[in-house]
Amino acid sequence: MSTNRETDQWGALADGTRRAIVACLADGPQAVGELAAGLPVSRSAVSQHLKILKDAGLVEDVAAGTRRIYRLNPVALAALRDQLDTYWQRALAGYADAVGAPDKPDKET
Repeated sequence: MSTNRETDQWGALADGTRRAIVACLADGPQAVGELAAGLPVSRSAVSQHLKILKDAGLVEDVAAGTRRIYRLNPVALAALRDQLDTYWQRALAGYADAVGAPDKPDKET
């Protein structure tokens, strides 16, 4: 995954409505109308937000008759989770350093 794509993914999640859409899709695949029914924005706005999420690789869609059904892209979400886990581990190591992890006792000569 390119750095540009990663930036696009984090940027896509910076918007509260898009995070709400991701939260809805975490419950399972849905069409635009179903998503819009549960959100305080228009169907057109949901479609625009889904386009941004799709362009960032966070959601995928499939045709179901005349509708498109959207679902989360598990590979992209796993990559974001791996990044967060890396940041978390680095933060924990930094905290340990900041509080002064116990040093080895000096040998007396």
